[in-house]
Amino acid sequence: MKRKTFPLRISPEILSAMQRWANDDLRSLNAQIEFVLRESLTRTGRYKPSAENIEDKKS
Repeated sequence: MKRKTFPLRISPEILSAMQRWANDDLRSLNAQIEFVLRESLTRTGRYKPSAENIEDKKS
C-alpha cells in the first residue's frame, strides 16, 4: 500500500497518550495513529477497507 506523508499538529498531551498506547500495543506511533483513524472511520461507516488493504493488514 502506498502511503502519503502528512504533517500533523497535535497537542503534546494527546501525542504522549498515543505514544504510550502504541508502546503497549507494540506499534510505532505512526502505525497507532493510522490504526485509530482507520478503526474510527470504519466504525462510523466512512471507510470500507479494500481487499488489498485487508490482505496488507493480515501480513
